[in-house]
Amino acid sequence: MNINIRGDKIEITDSIKNYVKEKLVRLEKYFDEPNMIDAHVLIRVRNGNELIEVTIPTSKYTLRAEEKNEDLYAAIDLVIDVLERQIRKNKTKLNKKRSEEPFGFATIESDDEESNESIVKRKDISSKPMSEEEAILQMDLLGHDFFLFKNDDEDCVSLVYKRKDGNYGIINSR
Repeated sequence: MNINIRGDKIEITDSIKNYVKEKLVRLEKYFDEPNMIDAHVLIRVRNGNELIEVTIPTSKYTLRAEEKNEDLYAAIDLVIDVLERQIRKNKTKLNKKRSEEPFGFATIESDDEESNESIVKRKDISSKPMSEEEAILQMDLLGHDFFLFKNDDEDCVSLVYKRKDGNYGIINSR
């Protein structure tokens, strides 16, 4: 696994790097080709808490977890546990989705400085068509309440969202 560790308002020491790498290696057993996987780790300090964010994009899905704690090493342990739980929880769903054509996507984030003051962040996504079931799986893996995707079933752009009653809703744009 290729691990990219960045720090925001914190110096990333060798001991922190080694601890993060040692913990992320635990996840390699879940991947067919772990040496082809990139893990992006962002460590930052916010309001006296250490915040760690780990994103692991693969060709079929994106794993993401974020945890905070007063102790950085405890936050690292918590985020690895969350990622491992996500993988195990969704392993059967992910195995069912295996196909020759991956449905991964790339995300490009940027702060929009020249726009209207009410827009504080802009996110552009480019995605391959996927079914509603795959979009729900991706939304759950990311831990979001909604997910925008190209709907393969309806041939349009759709938004899947989690309703207050625990079910899902779909909004289609034609």
